[in-house]
Amino acid sequence: MRDIVAEIRLPTQELRNDIPFYTKALGMRLDMIYPADDPAVAVFSGHGLRLRIEKSATELPGTLRLRMDDPDSFADGARVLFAPNGTRIEIVEMHAPLVMPETVNAFVVRRLADQAPWIVGRAGMQYRDLIPDRLGGSIIASHIRIPDGGPVPDMVHYHTVGFQLIFCYRGWVDLVYEDQGEPFRLHAGNCVIQPPEIRHRVLYASDNIEVIEIGVPAEHVTTIDHEMTLPNGPGNPDRSFQGQRFVHHRAADAVWAPFRLPGFQARDTTINDNTQGVAGVSVMRRGAGEPVWTRHDADILFTFVMEGSMTLEGEDREPYNLASGDAFVVPPGMMTRYADPSDDIELLEVALPGVFATVLA
Repeated sequence: MRDIVAEIRLPTQELRNDIPFYTKALGMRLDMIYPADDPAVAVFSGHGLRLRIEKSATELPGTLRLRMDDPDSFADGARVLFAPNGTRIEIVEMHAPLVMPETVNAFVVRRLADQAPWIVGRAGMQYRDLIPDRLGGSIIASHIRIPDGGPVPDMVHYHTVGFQLIFCYRGWVDLVYEDQGEPFRLHAGNCVIQPPEIRHRVLYASDNIEVIEIGVPAEHVTTIDHEMTLPNGPGNPDRSFQGQRFVHHRAADAVWAPFRLPGFQARDTTINDNTQGVAGVSVMRRGAGEPVWTRHDADILFTFVMEGSMTLEGEDREPYNLASGDAFVVPPGMMTRYADPSDDIELLEVALPGVFATVLA
């Protein structure tokens, strides 16, 4: 196989000024320079880069980002430098801390009948946004589908998140996770949480698979892991990923109990316990009694209507008639009632934090 070397070309006005900057200030190696009598081209390498700096180049000088474990020990602690040729150098942390935006609370209703566009995203999957304003960037809720089943063109990857839920709404999907043993099938009604930075891969999907995915915060980085192969050995279900344990909740094994809202019962997914209270996830259905007016003090309370129908009543709001595929967010302190639930009503509720107070009117 022939060797291939890639170079990034940058312009300069005077190469002699660039050589000491790239070799001394940035610690790169000078690999090539010519012509000897009046240098016009120099090639530098280092930090995973190979730069070709030319007097005749017409490109813009661009920006280089240097990621490192200890930025303060590099370039006398500077975070931004400018090379003599005009290139901007940004010096950043290798693993920047996760920033959790403050929640901008709002009452949100998103109906399937509104025909919000489906956007083609990663690995060819189609996404429908369930919280368009994303509550100030604090959360993203997506309705995801793959119309044609079969192998999914996915790679081993991980997400830098505070919390992430995958709930199988329709069909099934085959998944594999780091330290969780062999691949398994996630059936409709079941869910998993993907703890921060757990490596995983989507393998195979049924026709018309649909999932609900919740991510906190809304904007988070997905990183491809080219080194890890999954499965990676026997399962280790007790492993903690930044304080959270992997959960594969199966509806068939769940126990139903009275819910925080009169008129409903719910099955606990154990997600609150396994995230140490970061989030709670419940599946609700019709229970004893009649719905009443309530309010809560959760930071985020998101609900997706999986089956059946209901009327969402809110103080100073017109009632919303909701059906399967609809979603809503109720802000803390707002009085609401889940009125007229059908006998086949089934709701997915995601709360952050996992434990919060509900007050009955």
